[in-house]
Amino acid sequence: GKLLKEIVPFSKYPSVSLTALCTDISTKILLAGSKEGYIMRWSIGSFFEDLQNSKNQIKEELCWRAHSTKVVDLFHEEEKNVVATASIDGSVRLWHATNGYYLGYFGQPRKFELSEISELILPCDINKFPTIIKEESKYMEKKKKSEYPLILDREK
Repeated sequence: GKLLKEIVPFSKYPSVSLTALCTDISTKILLAGSKEGYIMRWSIGSFFEDLQNSKNQIKEELCWRAHSTKVVDLFHEEEKNVVATASIDGSVRLWHATNGYYLGYFGQPRKFELSEISELILPCDINKFPTIIKEESKYMEKKKKSEYPLILDREK
C-alpha cells in the first residue's frame, strides 16, 4: 500500500486527466487514455526492475490522438500488437501499438489489415499524426553562451 512513484502525465500536448489505463502482460508498457482523446504509451519496465534505483525512469515513448472526445476504455492485444480504444462518442477504434497508426473502426465495411501499412491514414475527426518521443542523448553538447547577447537599443 505504499506509493511507489507519483507522476504527472507529461507530453508534447497539455497535461490533462487520464481516464483509462492498461498494461501489457509483462508490465513493461503502460498505455493511458486521456480526457482529450489522446493515447500515451510509456515504458515502465526498468522502473519496476529496481525500485530503489532513482535513475530508472518511466519514459514516454509515443503519443497520438485517438478520438476527438474522452477515451473511456482501452485494451492492448499483445499477440496482434494492436490497441483498441473506446470513446464517449460511441466509436471503438483499432491502432498499431508500436507506432500509433490507425487501422480502422469497429463496424466498418472492410476487414482490418493488420500487416504492414502502405500509407498512413487518420480517422475523419483527427488531423494530428502520432508523435514518437525520442530520448534525449546523454552526450548532447552544451550550447555556448552568446558572445554578443541581445541588447535593447531604444534608438533603433
